[in-house]
Amino acid sequence: MVAAGDFAELGTPDALVAVLTGQGIEVPTPIQAATIADALAGRDVLGRARTGSGKTLAFALPTISALRDSGSRRLPYKPRALVLVPTRELANQVSAVFAPLAKATGMRTTTVYGGVGQSPQVRALKDGIDVLVACPGRLEDLISQGRCALDAVEVTVLDEADHMADLGFLPAVTRLLGQTPRGTQRMFFSATLDGAVDGLARRFLDDPVKHSVKPVQAEVTTMTHHVFGVRVADKNAVVTELAAGQGRTLMFTRTKHVAKKWARHLTAAGIPAVDLHGNLSQAARERNLAAFSRGDVRVLVATDIAARGIHVEGVHLVVHVDPPAEHKAYLHRSGRTARAGATGTVVTLSTPDQRSDVRTLTKRAGIAVEPRSVAPGDAAISELTGPAAPRVEPKASDRTRPDAQRNDRHRKSPRSRSREAANRNAGSSASVRRDGGRAAEQRGSRQSSASAVSERGSRRGRSRRAA
Repeated sequence: MVAAGDFAELGTPDALVAVLTGQGIEVPTPIQAATIADALAGRDVLGRARTGSGKTLAFALPTISALRDSGSRRLPYKPRALVLVPTRELANQVSAVFAPLAKATGMRTTTVYGGVGQSPQVRALKDGIDVLVACPGRLEDLISQGRCALDAVEVTVLDEADHMADLGFLPAVTRLLGQTPRGTQRMFFSATLDGAVDGLARRFLDDPVKHSVKPVQAEVTTMTHHVFGVRVADKNAVVTELAAGQGRTLMFTRTKHVAKKWARHLTAAGIPAVDLHGNLSQAARERNLAAFSRGDVRVLVATDIAARGIHVEGVHLVVHVDPPAEHKAYLHRSGRTARAGATGTVVTLSTPDQRSDVRTLTKRAGIAVEPRSVAPGDAAISELTGPAAPRVEPKASDRTRPDAQRNDRHRKSPRSRSREAANRNAGSSASVRRDGGRAAEQRGSRQSSASAVSERGSRRGRSRRAA
């Protein structure tokens, strides 16, 4: 392992070093120092490091370098490198790391994921792509439509492999990896290398070099942990006080509904907040995350969708409003603060019925913390948050924003609305025709029945006269 030095000493091409220098990146992180030289040499790599450790550059630099040196050319619908990621947010962040490196070497990158229209993705693939950053579901859809093929892939990267397993993506990942050519370079990066990830590595990596620079436990040197025991009746007030500080706060809930409710409540209380969860459209998710990143709002209330692959500078406080179900989720949520050597604070709220579960959770996460009972106005809260920020009066649009965001996915273009109106009108006309037809049929049926009754009466009359 290279313990010190710079990217040039690891063998990074000068053009890419210049890009990093322009961004103020000069010293490799531990995972970069451990893996880049082997990856640049074309080796398969299996790397373990926690989120926020710089894994993206660890595979982006070797990938761009390999494509630059290979001499191959772009072909329609056939990416030269594939990076598989579990979430849309991570896809965008990985693509943002690749973009300046690709630009400096005349390459093209694009992202592929669901929740948005596929037409722009198809157009980008048709024009030829060097690096494709993709989520498994949409990529399989495009392959099945004949809009993408993986037989020209020269480098394959699997990022957040353990999260792929947690989300149930491994069957799709296995199918996709099986479509990349044998003998090409593959790199897997993960926070853990447990059974599912290990099995995938054994199947697809060829004599990989393994690097593990950080065990899966909490960062105790720059992150402080607290467990606040609260009464159910006090929880709302305590959460509001934790969100009221001047620093940037990320709050986690278990459900989408609760995340949306808290964002609305805090905004109404004069604490600008937005939500982030799976019920939002991709546009709303990107808009809310950008508002939090810029500092337009101080609080982001999220489900575990934000626990991994989300990097926002300067998150001062992470609050587990609802404790997660297992310790890995706790560590990934908590890892949104104290990143890149910064300090941060993590607070877990525990109601009386959650006390035992939280004790087990922190023990498995390697956290030694003594729970403390707090109530609204407790000094322990203000010690963590500092002075309260000035109240921001919510605008009318703020009060309705969560519902508007929820409905973003249903917004239609004028052309779509016109088309739908035409369809409705056509449907109404068809319905009138169908209803008119049924009425005519019913009238005919009644007339036929009356005729039949009259005919039967005539026959009975003739029969009686004949008798």
